Amino acid sequence: MTQPLGSVMVDVAGLTLARDERELLARPAVGGVILFARNCASPEQVLELSREIRSVNPHLLIAIDQEGGRVQRLREGVTRLPSMRSLAQCCLGHDCDGCGEDAQAAGLGLARDAGWLLGMEMAAIGCDITFAPVLDIDVAGSTIIGDRSFGATPEDVIAVGGAFIDGLQEAGMSAVGKHYPGHGGISADTHLERVVDPRPFRELREHDLKPFAALAERLGGVMPAHVIYPDFDARPAGFSPSWLGLLREEFGFKGAIFSDDLGMAAAVAEGGPAERARLALDAGCDMALVCNDPAAAREVLDSLDDDEQRHRGKRQARLRYARARPTLDGLVGLARWRRTHARLESMAASQASQQAAMPSGTLGAADASDARSASESGSAQ
Repeated sequence: MTQPLGSVMVDVAGLTLARDERELLARPAVGGVILFARNCASPEQVLELSREIRSVNPHLLIAIDQEGGRVQRLREGVTRLPSMRSLAQCCLGHDCDGCGEDAQAAGLGLARDAGWLLGMEMAAIGCDITFAPVLDIDVAGSTIIGDRSFGATPEDVIAVGGAFIDGLQEAGMSAVGKHYPGHGGISADTHLERVVDPRPFRELREHDLKPFAALAERLGGVMPAHVIYPDFDARPAGFSPSWLGLLREEFGFKGAIFSDDLGMAAAVAEGGPAERARLALDAGCDMALVCNDPAAAREVLDSLDDDEQRHRGKRQARLRYARARPTLDGLVGLARWRRTHARLESMAASQASQQAAMPSGTLGAADASDARSASESGSAQ
């Protein structure tokens, strides 16, 4: 029987739990913990932290942002992944320095292998989910999406993203698609400002929404963007019953909806921490992320104490990793892991060398945001 989980996902400060964090994680409304770079020193340490978290509550959902490219919270002791754009270029037979002819020949099988490897490695360190893949289409050279996207067309994102999802599922891990209904058409960063995408709904339906519509039934989770699309609703998508209703009713999505971090600048305009959490949950989110602000997390939890049963759900609980967890040492013994690890490491090294060789000041805005990405929210937008 699935044990319902609380509706709030919080973070912790360091590599181990402090006493007050143990008390926080024992609160009934807490359903999960998200890990950031500050929580990740090595695979062994993350696995021990995961065990420590589960000693407080064995049912908590443990999440991480491990997408590839510039968004990888744990960088030591696991496979260094290339950007999803580079992966897609190889899978689709486009020019891609560093991937080699064998990787290109693998086609979409390489994307599936990459998803499988990521899922197995994250399961081995104690995580239940990684907030991946990004299903945004890179329309406008977005400063925050950019090479995190599989491509500039719905078809490319659906093809490569779908194969990546299949790989995650093969590893026993649910995929969480983001940032619904599409964050790639704007250059602004929702971490820093209120963001509006003025495009008509018809254009969104014919373009940005296509990956979510096509892949909805294969996703275990979805994370909406803190972006306002005024042609459809004046509220940010994550606070919009209309947007979340479309996802469920028209696209057939049956999984868990995670708010993006409610501390981001684009969300703060909606009210105080407790009000933001209520708005997200009332709109249809199953779990509200409250990150990098312990006082806000406590305020949200206090506001939900009297309404605990209403905000406990099984959708998020179904995303817990249900298989016997692999070990990293055990993965090394698998030919599939060794082959995929070598290909992805080669691609990532080539990408890093190219960026290092660029003259100062020539990096794109998306590349220049690497440092900020190391401490961003659950979406790592």
